[in-house]
Amino acid sequence: MSSIVISGDTSGAITLAAPAVSGTNTATLPAATGTVLLSSTVGQCKAWVNFSGSGSTTVNSSFNISSVTYNSTGVYTVNFSTAMSNANYAPLVTIATITSAPVLARAYNLLVGSFQIQTLSSGFGLQDSPLTAVSVFSA
Repeated sequence: MSSIVISGDTSGAITLAAPAVSGTNTATLPAATGTVLLSSTVGQCKAWVNFSGSGSTTVNSSFNISSVTYNSTGVYTVNFSTAMSNANYAPLVTIATITSAPVLARAYNLLVGSFQIQTLSSGFGLQDSPLTAVSVFSA
């Protein structure tokens, strides 16, 4: 396990040494008092959306999603506001589990600007989802 070492002296200079990893890591230190803000772009949730998709789509809430298009029964296209840096991201799709709701979902056709989702019944037929939530993670 790696650790971050913070050291300083009475001059006010602070040295922050972190293990070598790919990606960007940022530490923002206040000038006098306040909160230390830490952020990392590696593996962060780059986009998410919560939408209703029965017969059409209604986006309930989202981040970095410009739109969700209803293509046909159980098939949706999710469009990013800001494109991913490559198509090697990881979308995590969850769906509502109520009577006669779809029981399976899959993301496919991953492009930098969009991807598609299918929601399926227990018999593997396409079926609209009354509520779908998606989180997209990327390096």
